[in-house]
Amino acid sequence: MYIKKITPDTSAAHLSDEIEGSVQGHRDGHGFVIRDDGEGDIYIPPNEMRAVLHKDRVRVRIVRQDRRGRPEGRVVEIIERPPQPLIGRLLQESGVWLVAPEDKRYGQDVLIPKGATGAAKPGQVVVVELTEPPALFGQPVGRITEVLGEVDDPGMEIEIAVRKYGVPHEFSAECLAQAKELPDKVRAQDKKQRVDLTDVPLVTIDGEDARDFDDAVYCEPAKVGRGKGWRLLVAIADVSHYVETGSAIDIDAYDRATSVYFPRRVIPMLPEKLSNGLCSLNPEVERLCMVCDMLVTAKGEVHAYQFYPAVMYSHARFTYTEVAAILANTRGPEAGKRKDRVKDLINLHDVYRALLLARRERGAVDFETTETQIICDENGRIEKIVPRTRNDAHKLIEEAMLAANVCSADFIAQGGQPGLFRVHEGPTPEKQEILRGYLKAMAVGMTIGDNPHPSEFQAIAEATKDRPDAQQIHTMLLRSMQQAIYTPINSGHFGLAFEAYTHFTSPIRRYPDLLVHRVIKAILGKSKYKLPALPTPGEAHAKLAKRLAARVAAPGTRPRKDVAPPSRDTQAWEAAGLHCSANERRADEASRDVEAWLKCKYMREHLGEEYSGVVSAATSFGIFVTLDAMYVEGLVHITELGGEYFKFDEARQELRGERTGIRYSIGTRVRVQVSRVDLDGRKIDFRLIREGEELIGRALKEKGVAPESAARKAGRSGGRKRAQAPEPSATERAGLTREQAARSPAGAAKASAKKAAANGKAGKSKSRKPRRS
Repeated sequence: MYIKKITPDTSAAHLSDEIEGSVQGHRDGHGFVIRDDGEGDIYIPPNEMRAVLHKDRVRVRIVRQDRRGRPEGRVVEIIERPPQPLIGRLLQESGVWLVAPEDKRYGQDVLIPKGATGAAKPGQVVVVELTEPPALFGQPVGRITEVLGEVDDPGMEIEIAVRKYGVPHEFSAECLAQAKELPDKVRAQDKKQRVDLTDVPLVTIDGEDARDFDDAVYCEPAKVGRGKGWRLLVAIADVSHYVETGSAIDIDAYDRATSVYFPRRVIPMLPEKLSNGLCSLNPEVERLCMVCDMLVTAKGEVHAYQFYPAVMYSHARFTYTEVAAILANTRGPEAGKRKDRVKDLINLHDVYRALLLARRERGAVDFETTETQIICDENGRIEKIVPRTRNDAHKLIEEAMLAANVCSADFIAQGGQPGLFRVHEGPTPEKQEILRGYLKAMAVGMTIGDNPHPSEFQAIAEATKDRPDAQQIHTMLLRSMQQAIYTPINSGHFGLAFEAYTHFTSPIRRYPDLLVHRVIKAILGKSKYKLPALPTPGEAHAKLAKRLAARVAAPGTRPRKDVAPPSRDTQAWEAAGLHCSANERRADEASRDVEAWLKCKYMREHLGEEYSGVVSAATSFGIFVTLDAMYVEGLVHITELGGEYFKFDEARQELRGERTGIRYSIGTRVRVQVSRVDLDGRKIDFRLIREGEELIGRALKEKGVAPESAARKAGRSGGRKRAQAPEPSATERAGLTREQAARSPAGAAKASAKKAAANGKAGKSKSRKPRRS
């Protein structure tokens, strides 16, 4: 293989180090190796990338540093090539068949011999199995194993995503056979040793499009201690009664770990007979459930709780919209149709307000964010994108579920058995420093301590909610936090301000909830639940384990000699937690990929149209803008911002023009034109039409220039054309800026010369080099 020449400025400290990791590429022909030790990525130049594929596990030798200071490596050995199918479109060029991968990180087309095309036709989306790996001077070769159809077929984006991200989408024959043998309804023997709650008017409250119902609720006033309060029942589908540990259904459920939700389609964790039938708490049928029975005080504190298996009968299936309408007007038409249940809903609303009071008392983080919903037609095309509005009915169910989840965590902790907690740790020291610097730069006047509490975040959010830049500040508060994970080691939930928290309320769609049910049943039965021998976690697990390891500083405390290593049982629970966390991320990535595809197809019909929007992120290579009307995000490349130099201020998270002082930060309002849509790359590009008047006014005020003076200047220079923007490369879109290429130095030099001429100093102005951002 080609070896880069070692230059004198190469850091001798790590020269010739050999590191193992996984390939992440191609981006403009080059890639990166994500190191197993979490110490930072290694840059792989284009010539080295010809012999490897995205996701390959390799050993790399560091040979130099490039001009940007990145360690540059040479691939010494390909350790493992995962048996990964490639998805792409079949093309024929000059009599040669090839498949162009849909995921551009693979970087190379795959040659298909004439006899290996099967029934595929040119232009169709196919799945390819590699028969020959790539080489330095040869493309990879493969054969077509599956034809998915035409690129514009309804649902094609989902077929691509499930294969691209390795989402299991077909149940095993053993799983389906076992599900077929299950009964269609609750039998007499299933009710033994269960509390009969069929006369309790439990109801379900879900979205209009919900098909599986995990939870039902009921509330009534009760005396708690010496004061008033409520008895709150949260009944959850008893999936563990039907899905036995280590069974075929259990193995398939563990492999999926979660249901995956796409627009117009769900890939369930359990077979449909369970998820939509036998386990779903459908109205007016008996169902088995696990109940968290709580006494809640007037201050919203859980005074006491108990868990027990029961049989229930759902007395009504409500939607969020319907419940919100009833609570808003208890004498309205919606309430008239549900007279028997109105009092119960009022009790639920009362206990919700008490629980909300307790949330505020403990200082839980509660930011209002806008979630969107994609509305599709029968052919899968987007009709519109609308915001999801959270009303009191959503919040009522959310608080009831939070209370049950906290009780389940406490029950497991008191029971002394291992289980999976839902852990959300506070911000890392690095993110704390970034946030402190940002708050100082924005003159917020408040900051966080060395060991921050969620109440500090909530206090900052409350204090800044009326500022013009409130959205920007709240976004930065959210970005400073870590992602939640599943782990047997309880370290609390930072965002919700709980000392212990689990997921108990959705066993139909989340495997950790199913495990929590099993542990609770074991504690009730005075036995111990032991994890079965489940399949070994795969690539997603390895990636998350590496990511988690990278969060923690190198250990400095020496272990005591008498400390026993983690037991096999503990290690098994840790592996299960990592597996569930990683597959949760996988489901999120697949869902986002499908949404991005749909949005790109939608925006192709709106090329050239103008929209108002707000800056949702600022980077060194441009600004991302979210459109008001469509909730679609796209990039305005830095070369589209005008013929001047823009500097990225990391502390303020904004781009600032050096000449005009115009600033683009999160929350800045702009008007843009849809200029380019790349369906394969899932990218939308905008062109800036004009800055808002308040944006220019603020910049002029900071510069000390009167608006009238600025207007006269604008009149003199109004004929100047804006610098034309080249198409942004994949490198720039990935956040890897090229040296000043994004800034059009020639255009900036012209602007500098014109400014000097206007001041009467032409010929005397000093030339200067473009600044680096």
